[in-house]
Amino acid sequence: MKNIKVLGSGCTKCKVTAEKIRGRADALQVDVEIEKVEDFAKIAAYGVMATPGVVIDEVVVHAGGVPSDAAIDGWLR
Repeated sequence: MKNIKVLGSGCTKCKVTAEKIRGRADALQVDVEIEKVEDFAKIAAYGVMATPGVVIDEVVVHAGGVPSDAAIDGWLR
């Protein structure tokens, strides 16, 4: 199981990012746990200055803007 954190204020882009990750995980049949992190101190601790950010198994893989399906697929494989 992959532990995925979506970092952001809860804005539309953050919600879309979480939904896209869930959809791609379901399509690829990858078991994921998605957590939304909205605490700015925790977001800053990851060094993310532009949201949404994505952290997979404690590694920052994305910051700023909604990621593409191709990028998400790459993270999940």
